[in-house]
Amino acid sequence: MTPSALNTKYNRDAIAIAEQLHTIRQQVQREKIANQPALDDLFPDFNRVPVGVLKEYERMGFSPVSAQLSDLAKTAGVTFEHLATTLGTIIHGIDLKDKLSPDLLQLIRGTLLERKVIFFRDQHLSEDEQVAFAREFGELDAFPFGKLGENPFILEIIHNELNPGTENSWHTDVTWMEQPSLGSIAQCTVLPPFGGDTLFADSHAAFLGLPATLQAKIRPLSGIHDYRVFLNRGGVEMPADLVADLKERLPFGVAHPLVRTHPETEKLALYLHGGFLRHDSLFNHQTGVALPSEESTKIAALLLNQHSRPEYQCRFKWSEGAIAFWDNRAVQHYAASDYYPHERKIRRVTVSGTKPY
Repeated sequence: MTPSALNTKYNRDAIAIAEQLHTIRQQVQREKIANQPALDDLFPDFNRVPVGVLKEYERMGFSPVSAQLSDLAKTAGVTFEHLATTLGTIIHGIDLKDKLSPDLLQLIRGTLLERKVIFFRDQHLSEDEQVAFAREFGELDAFPFGKLGENPFILEIIHNELNPGTENSWHTDVTWMEQPSLGSIAQCTVLPPFGGDTLFADSHAAFLGLPATLQAKIRPLSGIHDYRVFLNRGGVEMPADLVADLKERLPFGVAHPLVRTHPETEKLALYLHGGFLRHDSLFNHQTGVALPSEESTKIAALLLNQHSRPEYQCRFKWSEGAIAFWDNRAVQHYAASDYYPHERKIRRVTVSGTKPY
């Protein structure tokens, strides 16, 4: 320590206090370790986020991927670049233009299930090639409310000077459907000079990070998801006869649980969409009793904020030809709208899913 560090009374007092507090904290830590404290004692309700990540990582065997998946990748000459503790992996060494072998498809499926969102760089797939890749994972869903590509299963998401980005909120895709998407496969075809990243958040860890009392409270709750937010987008009011026709084809409200069970991993995840969920619509799906509107809105707002914590997230910086494949049953995503007035084009395909439970 230099003599000048002690040249004021404040510095002398600050250093003395720091040394005293450090001694006390060390003693407290030794006592905690000796008593083998529960996680709830180490992480009170106001700081539960690390618990969610820890519990999910523990469930993963304290390893980014399983030994079986690691061995499969090694055999295939594939390498992983993990972006966060419990989610997000760039897969290197696979050309998606090629006819994929059963082993490679198993590797991709396994990595998606374990890491929840996966990425591939420098793929530059045509529309038909992207659709063909998506078909390896199930049937596909066309999208009725956007600009379709030449292939009807392609949705083009284009933002520019006349159409600023609007997907900058946490969401999972097409929750207004009776059987929402299993997953989405997106490719960047036009990249802004900077910005335009997509963030992903682990819905399993986000649920595990809630206090146990809140987990129990929301387990039996469902809410109504409604797509009508699309109908008057851009200030264009839909004719009444068209709205009536849409209602006949696609119901205006479907109920989904706030906490869904992943049908393949059996993990529980928060499941809601701030734009489609009617915030005052929550009800107990075991009893059929609706929550008071104020309480429903409060719970919805609290849960929608859960994914915003950085500990649950990974961030993907797009490059032209990059592919992102995310599991809508396990993650939410957020498209950063920080590149206006530049253009950004994403081409998306969605794989059909099943009714959440």
